[in-house]
Amino acid sequence: MDFACRSFLGLVCIILLLPLLCTSQDTFTRSRATYYGSPDCYGTPTGACGFGEFGRTVNDGSVSGVSRLYRGGSGCGACYQVRCTNPKYCHENGAYVVVTDYGEGDNTDFILSPRAYSSLGSNPDASDELFKYGVVEVEYTRVSCRFDGYNIQYKVHEHSKYPDYLAVVIIYVAGQNDINAVEVWQEDCQEWRAMRRAYGAVWDAANPPSGEINLRFQVSGSAGVTWVQSRNAIPSDWKAGATYDTEVQLD
Repeated sequence: MDFACRSFLGLVCIILLLPLLCTSQDTFTRSRATYYGSPDCYGTPTGACGFGEFGRTVNDGSVSGVSRLYRGGSGCGACYQVRCTNPKYCHENGAYVVVTDYGEGDNTDFILSPRAYSSLGSNPDASDELFKYGVVEVEYTRVSCRFDGYNIQYKVHEHSKYPDYLAVVIIYVAGQNDINAVEVWQEDCQEWRAMRRAYGAVWDAANPPSGEINLRFQVSGSAGVTWVQSRNAIPSDWKAGATYDTEVQLD
């Protein structure tokens, strides 16, 4: 009788825990990955996302160009775990990359920087073998970005022309959040004015407001869709190439 009760209780526990166990597993998608040439193994400052130097060195240069995951630029800045599937050469954790560019390869979703591609291997010799393959079978899943010590920042794009044309890139966005829209506060009209997605992660506005510039941006992520307004404004004497701290961060 005691044995039967214990068996029944054990079965009930398994039934109750099974949905939690199933939903806690990461979901990976099968694909392919290759790499691009780089003189220093870092990313490229000329990527389609418009990140500039940030796109070259963020995440210690473990970055990637993507094809369908680019999603018209809204995929810029997303983070993924990418691991190859050859048990002879591949590390079980693979590489953690930040999307900074658009690129199409031989039926690939990822074109990795050399630093990221080498992280796929289980050891240096295995990485060398993967480089010889050129294209490898992989599986990937989206993961939360982590930028310890950094708030979200507004980077004024180098193409900006003070005071007539302002273009910004929003960087160091943590979590699993996509930026869908950016708006600038128009003080004279007392309303928010939409900025244009120029390309990639670059948002721009002709004839921006004079004085301090207040921005807000719409993000979609695990918490749904919401607007985020920075605590700090871009100063009235903003300069092309400068970055300004928002004093906010997302989960």
